[in-house]
Amino acid sequence: MSFNDNIHLDPSRVGTSGAGRKAAGVGGGSLLGVLLILGFSYVTGIDLTSLISSPSSTSSSSGSTVDVSTCRTGADANARVECRMVATAQSLDEVWKAQLAQQNTGVSYELPDFQVFTGSVSTACGSATSAVGPFYCPGDSTVYLDLGFFEDMVSQYGASDSELAQEYVVAHEWGHHIQNLQGVFRTYDTRETGEQGAGVRSELQADCYAGVWMHWASTTPDPTTGTPYLRTPSADQVMGALQTAEAIGDDRLQSKYQGTKNPESWTHGSATQRATWLQKGLDSGDIATCDTWSASRV
Repeated sequence: MSFNDNIHLDPSRVGTSGAGRKAAGVGGGSLLGVLLILGFSYVTGIDLTSLISSPSSTSSSSGSTVDVSTCRTGADANARVECRMVATAQSLDEVWKAQLAQQNTGVSYELPDFQVFTGSVSTACGSATSAVGPFYCPGDSTVYLDLGFFEDMVSQYGASDSELAQEYVVAHEWGHHIQNLQGVFRTYDTRETGEQGAGVRSELQADCYAGVWMHWASTTPDPTTGTPYLRTPSADQVMGALQTAEAIGDDRLQSKYQGTKNPESWTHGSATQRATWLQKGLDSGDIATCDTWSASRV
């Protein structure tokens, strides 16, 4: 999915330094967006806590920073990954602002922060290094991403290198922000593991929400130019996003790195589950379709 060349980008939408909001505390499920630490992607039953420090009241980052100051147009987003993050964030903002209102969810959209970092980052959920993949912290309503993850996603996990696959990863973390606005982390114990557990249901809902964004992204306009942020994705681009969802399924990662599958320890869902729920959101564009909590099985 490529961006239309003439859309307007606001570089200030993405933070690359430590400026963050003060946090009131961390709710349940605050670390479920963290990808797996020691050499592979999502958590597959391995404890993350050794890399997480105690919560802090502000979020800040250290190490070198990414320069997004020259990200001004969709053409920049098509050419450079850091600019693609700016465009993706702006598109996600506009889609979710519109759809939460139009679909009568009773939830008003609030912008999350989006911090792109290198080296290490300190958040309201604790400190993490670049070995940690993309994650969402409810404590400071922020999505955190080290751009180097996209290279690892392809080289280590066999995911797609397409633009839409990268955007799916960001949209999934944005899905956790929507859950936070809906009160999901206050309602369910998303630390629960297992194929049908609350942790998996939370992650699959975030996958489905990423699909909802993909459904509406090519028809939701940039308010400055009136041009949709994104072009309609091709079948190959959609396949790349689905391939990426499958590649980071718990069963695929456990088989690759542990040599066996243990559904009782799953936290994000199998390859089939992840691709299925992403497809549900993409096909329908309906937020209600993503109600994993009411499904007898996910």
